Amino acid sequence: MANVLLVEDDVTIRTALVRGLRDRGHAVSSAATALDGLRLALDTRPDLVVLDLGLPDLDGTELLRMLRAVSRMPVIVATARDSEPETVRLLDAGADDYVVKPFTATHLDARIRAVLRRTGQEDTDTSVTVGGLHMDIRGRETILNGVPIELTPREFDLLLYLASRPGRVVTKRELLTEVWQVPYGGTDKTVDVHLSWLRRKLGETAQEPRFLHTVRGVGVKLVDPT
Repeated sequence: MANVLLVEDDVTIRTALVRGLRDRGHAVSSAATALDGLRLALDTRPDLVVLDLGLPDLDGTELLRMLRAVSRMPVIVATARDSEPETVRLLDAGADDYVVKPFTATHLDARIRAVLRRTGQEDTDTSVTVGGLHMDIRGRETILNGVPIELTPREFDLLLYLASRPGRVVTKRELLTEVWQVPYGGTDKTVDVHLSWLRRKLGETAQEPRFLHTVRGVGVKLVDPT
């Protein structure tokens, strides 16, 4: 599993790639603008960035140069132009690899694994464990204290997002953006309902939390209850 940051402004493409990469075992965060992508890259330090060039606020090449000025994290650039001059330009700007649109999540996953192998960062870990909670990412199975629990796809994605960031307070807006892929609109009630369902399946309540703790006015965090 790799922690991947996807910077892509097209919501349809972004949603499909996030889902496809998560299904292949990656933890994925996303941004729709260059500046949001830069902020997330600096805040979360992903294993790899997938960067679209056609962003609304800055050209993707400018963001690539910004990233290269402060970090050596691998970057795969997505471009619509398949030509030798374009390839040379991107590699000279600091890209580790590139993919030509349109491409599938399967193709991108293969490129991600290849880049991580070359840079010595390939992570074969495909599970997340916090206390008695164990999540098999590739198999999309969840075990609590040795007992399997049944989660819907959305519940699994929500719990995995929180479990991948133990102890960190996550806002409901971030959850709507990253788990539901709704950067604008959506309601806190949607998150609250799913958190309530998760708590029931984890054997806890909001009043007597174990894993899921609400931070009033801020968001929610998942912690090891032991």
